[in-house]
Amino acid sequence: MDGLARDSRGISSATLLLVVIIVLMGIVGVVWYYQAQIQAGQRVVTISTTTSLYDTGLLETAIAPAFKERTGIELHFIPKGTGAAIQDAKNGAADAILVHARSKELKFMEEGYGVNRKIVAYNFFVIVGPQDDPAGIQGMDPIGALQRIAEYGQQGKVIWVSRDDGSGTNTKEINLWKAAGFNYEDIKNEPWFRNTGAGMGQTLNYASNQRAYTLSDTGTYLKFKKDGLIDLVTVVDKGEELINIYAIIIVNPEKYNKDFEGAMELEKWLVSEEGQKIIGDYGKDTYGVPLYFPVVKVLEQKDGDIYNWIVKYGFIEDNGKLTESPQKFRYKADISFFEEEK
Repeated sequence: MDGLARDSRGISSATLLLVVIIVLMGIVGVVWYYQAQIQAGQRVVTISTTTSLYDTGLLETAIAPAFKERTGIELHFIPKGTGAAIQDAKNGAADAILVHARSKELKFMEEGYGVNRKIVAYNFFVIVGPQDDPAGIQGMDPIGALQRIAEYGQQGKVIWVSRDDGSGTNTKEINLWKAAGFNYEDIKNEPWFRNTGAGMGQTLNYASNQRAYTLSDTGTYLKFKKDGLIDLVTVVDKGEELINIYAIIIVNPEKYNKDFEGAMELEKWLVSEEGQKIIGDYGKDTYGVPLYFPVVKVLEQKDGDIYNWIVKYGFIEDNGKLTESPQKFRYKADISFFEEEK
């Protein structure tokens, strides 16, 4: 395999050492930045987040300036795949996480690292691929589309590209392959299945260069398409299985001495009328459609397909009911702040 793809030989010890050094330098840089801001008298809240939110510019160009203007608090973001973002928070590098993988979010809270989970936005995943659509999946449901891609891939006719990085997008992909009847750990080693181990932007670039199919969040795809960075089209964009739900979780103050109050201020602002409007307006002028959808009114109305999908794929079971945040993971927060199923 070429480009970013990995082969069965793995990586050399020298490459592994380089990766470890880079990671350590990144952590040191975050700590240094945080301490420097404190010394300068600037209050900083650090958010470990997914690249699918960061790469579109929503966090740094829209949310951070508006939140600072409202509160005086500066936001600093550490963008990685959801799995790595959660690990950074577990290492004490962040005050909160803003990610999109319910199973990983639940584990983060169950291990005692997170409290007060709150859903803040949603959009949809899409399957994108070459303009000539060699697998002929245009308009199919996502499960049927993946079954067709696997069939054509095993015949040597198409290529699938996976992030394979433990991200929220990768977690969704693994679940979709399972629903389609495939074990991800088995098919990821087949010749037609390429793995980048990289973020969404890099994976889209690789898929475009290889004339391959991949799963992407809508926001990153639209930005890269608009900027002329990729030559891929949307082939599958319908189906409840493709809903993509973003949530913020505050780092447990009993685990680390972090800025719990500042992080909670951000959480409450994100679901306020001002925060939800900024989320819902982002991308409209540039792309003609919003990159993310506000979620608060949908959850308050408790009706319609979108509400049912968010409950099904985004809520967590708690004593026979489904809720944004089970009671045992709530910390110094009003019970009315969290939505439960109707």
